[in-house]
Amino acid sequence: MARQYAAAAPGRIARGADSSGDPVVLRRAFERLPVLLGACLGQLRVRRRVRIALLATVLALPLLGGGFLWFRQSPFVAVREVQIAGVHGADAPAVEAALRSAAHGMSTLEVSVSALRTAVAPLHVVSGLRAIPRFPHGLRVEVEEQLPVAALSVDGQRTAVAGDGMVLGPALLSARLPNVSGYSFAQAGTRARGANLLAELTVLGAAPAPLLAHVEHAYMGSKGLTVAMRNGLVVYFGNDVRPHAKWLSLARVLADPSSAGASYVDVRLPSHPAAGFPAGVTPPDASTGGPSQPDELTAGSESTIAALAAALPGGSSSSTPAGAEPSAGVTEPSAGGASEAQTSQTPSASEQASAATGGQGSTGASPDPESTGATAAPSG
Repeated sequence: MARQYAAAAPGRIARGADSSGDPVVLRRAFERLPVLLGACLGQLRVRRRVRIALLATVLALPLLGGGFLWFRQSPFVAVREVQIAGVHGADAPAVEAALRSAAHGMSTLEVSVSALRTAVAPLHVVSGLRAIPRFPHGLRVEVEEQLPVAALSVDGQRTAVAGDGMVLGPALLSARLPNVSGYSFAQAGTRARGANLLAELTVLGAAPAPLLAHVEHAYMGSKGLTVAMRNGLVVYFGNDVRPHAKWLSLARVLADPSSAGASYVDVRLPSHPAAGFPAGVTPPDASTGGPSQPDELTAGSESTIAALAAALPGGSSSSTPAGAEPSAGVTEPSAGGASEAQTSQTPSASEQASAATGGQGSTGASPDPESTGATAAPSG
């Protein structure tokens, strides 16, 4: 056994020498060394490229930013073509000139809406605007106007006022504007005050333009908000609720030949308007007006409203130029329901409008403009 142990000991020593100094192991280590060195050098090259890219980016950012700032104000993107939409009325040339002057100092990459608003602020008729740049040299400006709907009179002073109560100044006054009265005079650019006055302006602002041209004045009477037409016809609105429906209800009544010679029209309930006649005046027979075509009356188109405006008793007709003041007509009925005698009656004008629009088959009442699908265009 001692001999076997002595023989085994040298074997273990030999195995230890082979694991540490075997030429095969050393040769494999030397063969892997280039691979390891290449991997290390590759990592160093990758990191170097990353550092170079980061450094280049940091140096390029100020140059790119400065170049963009220069290009944004350069002639290559300067505004040269200005298109303005939505401008009407007497102040249209002044609004367009102010907007063009302000826009020509801008570029399509830097449009200042606040500068455009400041340019038209003294004109008061502009309630809002939107700027749409068109690269490289175009700019479209869409304007929202608040046109005058009435002439406000306070202690002998008169000024134009919009439907939302904005005072526009005396420069926009015209003979075609209806008259309203107030208790305190407001400067241009501010809003008128008073619940009754604002209700009157709301109703006038909802009126179709052809019908608004026939309005003389609006006031608060015994039946609430009342609108007097230039020919003497009186229209009872009551309040400013559903003004568009009430105007279209009035238009239907005027288109009905049976309303010819009426002294007042009550549209406080738009679904059931009523026409009143002076004492001793017999309403015409509705059956003589021809077949009824309600679809044409509920269209709400501008041409239909224009024809209905021409149907005002004593209003404009083929012999009266558009925009001319209608002749004198009927007067407001008294509290008891009777009214003064008519000074002028023109049923033929109502008949002409009825022929143009198809006429109505009922007398005094017509369907609700909203329930029958008629839609009134929002006021400007």
